Amino acid sequence: MPVEIDGPADREAGVSIKRITIVSARVGAGHDGAAAELARRMRARGFAVDRHDFLDLLPGRLGQRLCDAYHRQLDVAPRSWDWLLGAMGSPGLSRAAIGLSKLATPRLRAALDRPSELLVSTYPLASHALAHLRSSGLIAAPLAVYLTDPSVHRLCVTPRADLHLAPNDHAAAHARRLGARRVEVATPVVAPDFRPAADEHGKARARASFGLPRHGRFALILSGSWGVGQVEQITRDVAASGLVKPVVVCGRNDDLRHRLQRAGFAHVYGWVDEMASLMRACDLVVQNAGGLTTMEALATGLPVITYRCLPGHGRANAHVLDEAGTVPWIREPGALATALARVGTTTAAAPASHDPAALLEQLARPAAASPAPVSLRAPAA
Repeated sequence: MPVEIDGPADREAGVSIKRITIVSARVGAGHDGAAAELARRMRARGFAVDRHDFLDLLPGRLGQRLCDAYHRQLDVAPRSWDWLLGAMGSPGLSRAAIGLSKLATPRLRAALDRPSELLVSTYPLASHALAHLRSSGLIAAPLAVYLTDPSVHRLCVTPRADLHLAPNDHAAAHARRLGARRVEVATPVVAPDFRPAADEHGKARARASFGLPRHGRFALILSGSWGVGQVEQITRDVAASGLVKPVVVCGRNDDLRHRLQRAGFAHVYGWVDEMASLMRACDLVVQNAGGLTTMEALATGLPVITYRCLPGHGRANAHVLDEAGTVPWIREPGALATALARVGTTTAAAPASHDPAALLEQLARPAAASPAPVSLRAPAA
C-alpha cells in the first residue's frame, strides 16, 4: 500500500492542524480496509490523515517477504497456520514477534515526522511498534488499536495503548483479559456502499451489471482478497446442493479463477471493485475467514454461512461468530444443504454500538486542544 498523506490544504495560516496517523498492513485486505474506512470517517470529522503500511517500514524487503511467506503458507500448508498461531500465543514466541515489530521503529519514527494528535493501528505488529516508541519516550500522542477480527489473539493487544476498539462484546472481554486498559465495543468499520438493495429493481440492476440472470437464488462465495482455502470444494458443494447457484470471487488468485472457469462454473470473478453491488445481486454469502467481508455482508443485509473455514484466525472467528449467533459455522459437508435451505433473505444485524470515529475523535481532542501538537522528540545521543 503506498503511503497516503493529506496535502497542504490543512496548512492554512492561522488554522490549527488536527492530524491523525493510521498504520496498517497489506496482509489480506481486512487491515487495510479498516484503515481506509477509518481514514474516510476521520477526514469527514475535519482531521487530516496520514496512512502508512507497516510492512514497508521493516528493513529492506523483510516486510514483503513476511507477507509472501504468510500467503504461501495459507496456500500450501494451511494447517500449519493453525499450529503457528496457537504457538504464537505462548509468552516466548509472543515476545519474539514483538521483538520483530521493533525492527520497524527507525522508519516508523521517520514516517511520523509531522505532528499527530492521535496514532491508530489496525495491524498487531504495528500496534507493538508504536507502543515501543511510546514506552521509549519518543512519541507521546495517544495510541488507539482497532481490532479487525471478531476473535482476539494475544498479539492483537498491547497494555500500552490508550484505547482498544473491539467489534463485539466477546472480543472486548478477551482483550481485557489480555491486559488492555480501556476497551470499547464499536460498530465494525464498513464503507457506506455496503447497504441493502432499496427494492427488487435495485437487485435486478445489480444482477444485470454482473451478467447474472434476473431470476434464481445465488450464493456469493468469498475467501478474502487472496482467494485461499478450499474454494473449489466449497463451490462444488454449494452447486451440488441444487438450492443455490455459486457466484465465486477469487480475488487476486488468477489460477483459482481459471480452474473454476475450466470446470464449467459460469459466474466466477477475479478482483471485484464493486463488491457492495455484487453483494446486493446475491441472496447469501458463504465465506471461510470471518473478517471484513463478513461484516460487509451483514451490513448489506445478507445472511452469512461459514463453511470449510481457514485454519488459525478463520477457525477462531468462526467459533466466535457462531457462538454469538451471528454467523452459523457449518462443520460437516452433510449439513451444508440443510443450512442453505434454512437461511432466509435477511439476517440479524450486529447490535448498535459506538461509531469508532467518534471514540477516536474523543481521544484526540485533548491533544488537539493543547498549545502545541505532540511530535517526536529528538533521538537520544
